[in-house]
Amino acid sequence: MSEKRMVRVNELIKRTLAEHMHRVLGASGFDLVAATITRVKTSPDLRDAYVHVSILGHEGERDDMIRFLDHHRKDFQADLGRSVRLRYTPRLWFRLDESIEKGDHVLGIMAEIERETPLNAEEPTPETDGEERHDD
Repeated sequence: MSEKRMVRVNELIKRTLAEHMHRVLGASGFDLVAATITRVKTSPDLRDAYVHVSILGHEGERDDMIRFLDHHRKDFQADLGRSVRLRYTPRLWFRLDESIEKGDHVLGIMAEIERETPLNAEEPTPETDGEERHDD
């Protein structure tokens, strides 16, 4: 299958699952605001799809939330099969995606460094060594 088609299939599955997440999990007490499907990677034979889910907050509950999604895998697959016309409805495998949190952590470190050493601070250069020079 062409790379362009795989990208389109992955995006279609991602959007479809995100829409159905509200219907399938809305009444269960699952914090839908905290969970975001960040990407889907489908195997070349379209038999398996790895669904990467970012969960903000809920540090102690993330594994339970992923297990909850796994428990409802058949509901998602059934909705996907009804909504998307593919030769095979892929088996869904939910994975925790921590990339957004890691990115936030890096941005926080960069902001802290910037606060400690502002860019407009005058630093001595090797030429001046902190002293002004006059060429008279």
